Amino acid sequence: MKKRFTEAQIIGFLREGGSGVAVKDLCRRHGFSEASYYLWRGKFGGMNVSDAKRLKELETENGRLKKLLADSLLEIEVTREVLRKKW
Repeated sequence: MKKRFTEAQIIGFLREGGSGVAVKDLCRRHGFSEASYYLWRGKFGGMNVSDAKRLKELETENGRLKKLLADSLLEIEVTREVLRKKW
């Protein structure tokens, strides 16, 4: 899924919205929906750009670790099945 806006742009939108600009006008000016604004505010609210980059790195690492855990658990389960059939 291609994202139209970077984390830095999103944080800029949120800061602009927090400075008193009406959300409806902000969304119309930059071309995104109000639902996206509130979703971003829930995810990135109160962050700066470096925090958002760190969050993205942590999410990537978390996904990689979850995949490793799933592979490991599958390997353990297959080994147990083989040992059950062997005896």
